[in-house]
Amino acid sequence: MTAGTGLGRVLVVDDEMHLRLYIAAVFETAGYETAMARDGEEGFRKALEWKPDLVSLDLMMPNEGGIRLFQRLKADRELKTAGVLVVSAIGGEAFRHSLALVRSGMNGKDGGMLPDVDGYVEKPPSPEALLSEAGRILAARGAGTGENIKEA
Repeated sequence: MTAGTGLGRVLVVDDEMHLRLYIAAVFETAGYETAMARDGEEGFRKALEWKPDLVSLDLMMPNEGGIRLFQRLKADRELKTAGVLVVSAIGGEAFRHSLALVRSGMNGKDGGMLPDVDGYVEKPPSPEALLSEAGRILAARGAGTGENIKEA
């Protein structure tokens, strides 16, 4: 975990170490505080402990993948207000299709509602794309100091 200048807390979840380090470095250099996790299971534990403003999330990971982690984040009372920025090699249209399939398979479980992700950047991500999407997401949520995580 690295301290930033108060722009917000970003949890980077990606199974590829070089991408975790790269994405975290982009956010740290811009002034965000970062933490990292290598899969969905570790990411959820870290999110519960650390309460990020934004989760940078890869989809294709071993153990618990990105879509399952997204479901868990949005179902959790304390974490559901965190922004989610998907960073994936899966094209945006293919991702939206798989999210629609997950929604249709829920059959009323968890209320049958799974929101859209807040942002999407295709791999390999440029620093500009990451920071632009993160800034847009956090501004829309009024985040940046960790105060967006409240009990609902």
